[in-house]
Amino acid sequence: MKVEIMGQIGEILIGIVVLAGALISGLSAFGLVRLPDVYLRSHAATKSATLGVLFVLIGAFLYFSFYLEHVSAKLLLGIVFVFITAPVAGHLNGRAAYRSGVPLWNQSVKDDWAQELKKEESQ
Repeated sequence: MKVEIMGQIGEILIGIVVLAGALISGLSAFGLVRLPDVYLRSHAATKSATLGVLFVLIGAFLYFSFYLEHVSAKLLLGIVFVFITAPVAGHLNGRAAYRSGVPLWNQSVKDDWAQELKKEESQ
């Protein structure tokens, strides 16, 4: 009886993790559509989409390991790969956009890279 209840609680928790990942990914998609410039869109795509995908993959990993008694190396590699590559790709996209002259949103308050780029050009 207790094992069945623990199994049901585990399924509910895993479902919540997967649902949270799906909701965060949906929020990320909304940010990609609504945000005004490439830099803010890149932020939405890398931060929240990465977290959403990680939650879904972690939920799948937990389900396979606890209920099917199978530790999936592919899911572990997927988790590590997304965790490492998505933020780096977002940073490089933003950097490439800035260096190619894509303007910031007209209501942006601060441009941290302008002074650094001037230093590089003067050297």
